[in-house]
Amino acid sequence: MRFRYPFRNCTVKDKFMAITLFGLILIVWFGNFSHSVGDIERRSVNNDLFNEIENLKRRVQELEHGSLFTSFSENLARSSIMLACSHNGLNCNYGQLYNYSDLFVKITGGAGFVGSHLVDRLMMEGHEVTVVDNFFTGRKRNVEHWIGHENFELLNHDVINPLFIEASTSEVYGDPEIHPQNEDYWGHVNPIGPRACYDEGKRVAETMCYAYHRQDGTEIRVARIFNTFGPRMHLNDGRVVSNFILQSLQDKPITIYGEGKQTRSFQYVSDLVDGLIRLMNSNYSMPVNIGNPDEYTIGDFAKIIKGLVGGNSKIVKKPPMTDDPRKRKPDITRAKNILGWSPKVQLEVGLNRTIEYFKNELRRTTLDGRHFTKLPGGA
Repeated sequence: MRFRYPFRNCTVKDKFMAITLFGLILIVWFGNFSHSVGDIERRSVNNDLFNEIENLKRRVQELEHGSLFTSFSENLARSSIMLACSHNGLNCNYGQLYNYSDLFVKITGGAGFVGSHLVDRLMMEGHEVTVVDNFFTGRKRNVEHWIGHENFELLNHDVINPLFIEASTSEVYGDPEIHPQNEDYWGHVNPIGPRACYDEGKRVAETMCYAYHRQDGTEIRVARIFNTFGPRMHLNDGRVVSNFILQSLQDKPITIYGEGKQTRSFQYVSDLVDGLIRLMNSNYSMPVNIGNPDEYTIGDFAKIIKGLVGGNSKIVKKPPMTDDPRKRKPDITRAKNILGWSPKVQLEVGLNRTIEYFKNELRRTTLDGRHFTKLPGGA
């Protein structure tokens, strides 16, 4: 009996389609087979993984010393569990274990062989990832395909000697009773007022920094940042500079709260960055004011912006805001003596750069079809 070739009378196109279909059938079959094998492998290590996770959780519980460190311990437990899953080569993720999604993950050594693959997985799952690597064995090119992505950040740093900088704020001084404010002043804050969440939150953040510094010897820097402005501010962030510029550009009323006699001091963002870098590179661990000591009333500041922008905006007064500080001016003696720092950029120079940025942003957002509305602002 002679075997008959089944495609003998078919066209070339038909033959190609038949071979392609046959190939797809093989791929599907092989995929199902591999999946079954994978299930068997997962079951074989499942008990070991469970035991390792339980051991990690017990170790973390032993490290806890009261409710003050509960959130830290929970984060350590979750991080350890995620690393356990990665170490065992399982196709599981932290979100599946703990019902968490959209995580913020910091990976030390994330530019290395294994670390860079972990970065890929987490980024593909939509998490925010910060890689900290000293590039001793890791390579930047391992993660360079993520550079520029909004969820990715790469830091060149050696975590053998970690350094933490707290971006604190002049709001820790509240409505101050001394003027100007130096770093030894403890502040005057209403703990239950409408501004309390932010003010007290920053004060607690400083407290936690110094608790770790005293207990564990953690290297810290604390910058008390006064009003800062410049390009890349959000148009609608509610800050006094953003409000006044946006209102002026749109010929809307420039709103001030109260009589406009309250004072503020404004620094340009490049001066702040210079101060932060100098602080990080110093060996000084006590709080440092970083701000411009040039002081303006809010009423005068509104007139300055109106004059720079032009237009037909009117300055209007609204009822004063509760607990709005009456005066705000940094004493930067410590920054001058210890960091050799003082602000360089003149107010009008910085404002003109910021106004130009806002003009471009308004053009862009108009083209994108987005519209910003004014938020009630504070200083």
